[in-house]
Amino acid sequence: MKTEGRRRVVIENVKPEIDGGHFPIKRVIGEKVVVMADIFTDGHDVISSRLLYRREKEKEWREVVLKPLENDRWSGEFVVEEVGIYHYTVEAWVDHFETWQRDLKKRWEAGQDVKVDLLIGANQVEETSKRASEGDQKRLLQFAEAFKGKGKIEKTASMALSEELMELMGRYPDRRFAAFYGKELAVVVERERALFSAWYELFPRSLSPGTGQHGTFQDCERVLPEIARMGFDILYFPPIHPIGRTNRKGKNNVLETNPDDVGSPWAIGSKEGGHRAIHPELGTMEEFERVILKAKEMGLEIAMDLAFQCSPDHPYVKEHPEWFRWRPDGTVQFAENPPKKYQDIIPLNFETENWKELWEELKSIVLFWIEKGIRMFRVDNPHTKAFSFWEWLIKEIKKDYPDVIFLSEAFTRPKVMYRLAKVGFTQTYTYFTWRNTKRELIEYLTELTQTGVREYFRPNFWPNTPDILPEHLQYGGRPAFMIRLVLAATLSSNYGIYGPAFELCVHEALSGKEEYLHSEKYEIKQWNRDIPGNLRDFIVRVNRIRKENPALQKTFNLRFYEVDNETLLFYGKTTDDLSNILFVVVNLDPFHTQSGWVKVPIKELGIDPSQPYLVHDLLSDDKYIWQGERNYVELNPQVLPANIFRVRKRLKKETDFDYFV
Repeated sequence: MKTEGRRRVVIENVKPEIDGGHFPIKRVIGEKVVVMADIFTDGHDVISSRLLYRREKEKEWREVVLKPLENDRWSGEFVVEEVGIYHYTVEAWVDHFETWQRDLKKRWEAGQDVKVDLLIGANQVEETSKRASEGDQKRLLQFAEAFKGKGKIEKTASMALSEELMELMGRYPDRRFAAFYGKELAVVVERERALFSAWYELFPRSLSPGTGQHGTFQDCERVLPEIARMGFDILYFPPIHPIGRTNRKGKNNVLETNPDDVGSPWAIGSKEGGHRAIHPELGTMEEFERVILKAKEMGLEIAMDLAFQCSPDHPYVKEHPEWFRWRPDGTVQFAENPPKKYQDIIPLNFETENWKELWEELKSIVLFWIEKGIRMFRVDNPHTKAFSFWEWLIKEIKKDYPDVIFLSEAFTRPKVMYRLAKVGFTQTYTYFTWRNTKRELIEYLTELTQTGVREYFRPNFWPNTPDILPEHLQYGGRPAFMIRLVLAATLSSNYGIYGPAFELCVHEALSGKEEYLHSEKYEIKQWNRDIPGNLRDFIVRVNRIRKENPALQKTFNLRFYEVDNETLLFYGKTTDDLSNILFVVVNLDPFHTQSGWVKVPIKELGIDPSQPYLVHDLLSDDKYIWQGERNYVELNPQVLPANIFRVRKRLKKETDFDYFV
């Protein structure tokens, strides 16, 4: 309190900051955190400021000098180096020495008498010497004596304005009256897979080579090499738990069932067990753990579905009836989204008086599978559970397992999706599935990549899911699937596909709906992934391009560029140092050839407008020589609906030839 009234510097409008600092921003290892703040004071004194940051378990702050931009805006940055929590804040103070040195320079250059000013400086230097190391103290006192001496004024003034003195004084600033930003802000740092991933979803029960037979984990092992060869990082399984018999759904989600109907994997729980159990026809726990290990050997991770809901046969219904809603007629409330009814699923009641016990039980489920080797969870419908629960659960899990990744499957309202990201979900499904036109894509991607949303919301683009077969895939044929794959894989650094159905361009839907006819959610499929027209080789090519080009391994470096055709989308991504530059052109029309003139941002990319440059289409392997801003493109969707150009900013000359002397 003794110094409170003497703190003259104001610090405000610090960015990034989420909801007043209530939520952390997100980064992965090796990424920068660029911090900006408005910092000013009364009068005309010079300000010094520092960006302070530390790991959560560290007591001492590390410091970065903040640099002034314009209009009292300051900026600094630091790099996060390990998984976990970092904290950062801002400190600033009136720098009396720099103010003195600045004013001395002005007076000296104006020819004014500066003898008294030098004496003032001597006092400041002497005071600073008391805080200095032995060697620096000696040198500072030499400066102070010179300022008080009777030597040549020209030499003394030169010493006073020297870089040496500025550097020495800068080591020991007077921070007695420093102002601090009122909050310590946080960064959640996650592993690289949080930023760059390709997901492949399949139902293990559909992997049996025998017609009509239930697939097993041994069958899963058989397909692992092919999934890895296709360039995917994550193999995601829908729920692998026992499926309830009561109100089991038949094929195409009908209530009338046959004895051989397998039901929906999301109707979890039967007499064989609940969320900790394995469906007996899939195999044993040991076989599942073997799949996890075999996948890891091939560079794949297994992601599990985390669906906190129950079938009427789940053991919880009898053991913990207080965790569910019961109707006046004595029956338990099944899931509804009127007029839709899900009679085979019972939601948990997050308003139960026994909510603490419920929370702890659900946490124990996550820990159970973590101990089996799982580090990635795709969370089913998190928007139907309490936000406070997710915030608590994710924090609890990450205390001991900061490498765990949670993908939010919440196709719901924007504010709800954003809230889920804020409370801790690593990645989130998006509206990409329904963004088809040039305008829709540009507006949506601009929102995701160029606004404050980017600090906490990592999009994961899925062209399809077992629940969703969008209309453009129903009617656009094979080219539509290729278009959506390129868009998903290049607009976002995280993307996924509901695998076999997408790979084989399955487009048959329930009449008037965006749902698969004969959905795999309710029956076992026998996929022939070798049929003509499959997209396997195209998917391999796209995933290889992603892995070989660092510019595609980020999302927020996306920039849209001009092209004079509303059915062509032109955008680019680059690395920070411009060593990897990619342009993508996509024909959004799956039926017709489209052409146009793209406008290349040559100035922004450091391309000489007077010299030709090479663009290499990594999809077709064709190469073109372009020059200047405007260049022609033409795309036939029946052949290839997109170009992914890697740019070489100059053509080779004779001086590049091996024997040039």
